[in-house]
Amino acid sequence: MQLTGKITADSLMSLEAYTKWRKAHKAEVMAHRQLRSVHLGEHINLQFESETTIRYQIQEMLRVEKIFEEEGIEQEIEAYAPLVPDGSNWKATMMIEYTDINERKRELARLIGVEDRLFVEVESHARVYAIADEDMERENGEKTSAVHFVRFELTPAMCASVKAGAGVKLGCDHKHYPAHTQVAPETLASLAGDLR
Repeated sequence: MQLTGKITADSLMSLEAYTKWRKAHKAEVMAHRQLRSVHLGEHINLQFESETTIRYQIQEMLRVEKIFEEEGIEQEIEAYAPLVPDGSNWKATMMIEYTDINERKRELARLIGVEDRLFVEVESHARVYAIADEDMERENGEKTSAVHFVRFELTPAMCASVKAGAGVKLGCDHKHYPAHTQVAPETLASLAGDLR
């Protein structure tokens, strides 16, 4: 899988080429995804996306759905490419995870607005709150969705601090889900690569 900085139909592999590539490289991509996954408390997981994770997602959708026509390929690119960070931000898929169905239903009702209360805090800088679900609304008056797409927009000074080794805290100050965690150094090193 070649990273080009922009996902286009021409930069994706054919279904046949991807099937061969996948056998040899799936474990590497899964390790990359795991490295960029941050658990916030017991029930929120943020998967910080990258060109690698999004290319893989698109290629997987094309493979599973057996999409090989240009229009279908472009639809998958349009759906997922906006999740690739573009130099001044981090973008993540936020998953609210409860294994028990009744508990999940109850908590999704209590956690309305939780996606807007997520933040990152670069050492010596102010908190930056998530910009959530820019593609479509994912909650209603009764419950929030179990999946949200969030973006953390960083200032040039924050980007420089992260690249210089500053620590970063990920947190949530929703009244029903107060939590925070320090982003692990190896995860932060990967995330720093998203910034210019």
